[in-house]
Amino acid sequence: MAINKPDRLARIGTSLDERRALLNDAPPPVVAGKLTRMVGLTLEAVGCQAPVGGRCQIIGSNGVPIEAEVVGFASDKIFLMPTGDIRGLVPNARVVPTGRVYEALVGDALLGRVVDGACHPLDGKGPLRLTDTVPINGVPINPLARRRIDEPLDVGVRAINALLTIGRGQRMGLFSGSGVGKSVLLGMMTRYTNADVIVVGLIGERGREVKEFIENSLGAEGLKRSIVVATPADHPPLLRLHGGMLATSIAEYFRDRGKHVLLLMDSLTRYAQAQREIGLAIGEPPATKGYPPSAFARLPQLVERAGNGNTRGGSITGIYTVLTEGDDQQDPIADAARAVLDGHIVLSRRLADNGHYPAIDIEASISRSMVHVTSPDHQRLARHFKQVYSSYESNRDLISVGAYAKGSDARIDEAIEHHPRLMHFLRQDMDEPVDYEQSIGGLARLMEQRGPTELVKQ
Repeated sequence: MAINKPDRLARIGTSLDERRALLNDAPPPVVAGKLTRMVGLTLEAVGCQAPVGGRCQIIGSNGVPIEAEVVGFASDKIFLMPTGDIRGLVPNARVVPTGRVYEALVGDALLGRVVDGACHPLDGKGPLRLTDTVPINGVPINPLARRRIDEPLDVGVRAINALLTIGRGQRMGLFSGSGVGKSVLLGMMTRYTNADVIVVGLIGERGREVKEFIENSLGAEGLKRSIVVATPADHPPLLRLHGGMLATSIAEYFRDRGKHVLLLMDSLTRYAQAQREIGLAIGEPPATKGYPPSAFARLPQLVERAGNGNTRGGSITGIYTVLTEGDDQQDPIADAARAVLDGHIVLSRRLADNGHYPAIDIEASISRSMVHVTSPDHQRLARHFKQVYSSYESNRDLISVGAYAKGSDARIDEAIEHHPRLMHFLRQDMDEPVDYEQSIGGLARLMEQRGPTELVKQ
């Protein structure tokens, strides 16, 4: 049957409209660039555009794409950092923007698993089936929408429960040098803390320590309710940076579902060092001890993501280890961390050398939220304990050499008499959990043994 001319024109017009709509909906063409320079781990490309944080694929000599992330730009050049092995790269290799940014895959299937900074499983337990995604940089929470910290968190460590009480949703720093029991203390808190989910970020540590922490410090029981994100020191700096961000994103996911999360990150210093490597590699000027300004800007961006959520009831209690090189408490990262955290626990090398574990320096440590989560009686007992302990420590040299004459000062006499019991209270075996109620009861009994002295009445 013949089709008249008006019908033919109408059909042609409809067809053109459909094709025009398809063209409008089609994604823009991807313009590939080329690799022009490689210095260290910094890659430079020209001929393409991608936003900071965007992902690109670099086609190596063997045809296998290597993934990299845009970390900066200058004029028509973009600077990239690889997220994996860079062997096989050649000059003028194709650089293809993918048009996406890295998002964290999350879900309940992560519980009991060990993953790297890209959320790839490391434990040999098979692939992860995750469907939910969250931004790896997090979503800022209005500070006025956060719930107050008003509930204590039982961490199973007597000295912390009684004298440095941590509130649920607080962010604490664990400051220590190397070899003073930091990993053992983290393992104790992981096993004994009263939390729904535990997320452990092992950032920039030695590969041997990762396995030892999981098998010895964490243990099979601790791993069941934990998620471990491990990016050892031999991983690229960008992947180490993503490891800290991924651990925080996973914690945020469970917090937003109403869970109480304990986030342990070891260490915040290695996280800052990864940013230092990236910043210096792309030409950022060094500021303090070689750290560029971006390293100090990264710390509050990461730490502020922890804490209490909104009215849904979830929380993230963050414990961040900070390495003090040479036991220097004025290290720039340690100094910056103290300013953005809600307190700090300092581990003493002198105590560790004397076989005193956990080697917590009570004088140098403080919990800024303790006053909001404990009773006045508890606070009074803790203050009295610290006063007696400090009296002995400030006169330790005189006492040790026998230069102090008994009866010269009632406070020092009392400190000498009760010092062995105070030190016994602060010691705790790694396989000995002490809950919050036991810790407070032990502190009350210890202080009552001292009798109605003038110090107690103050």
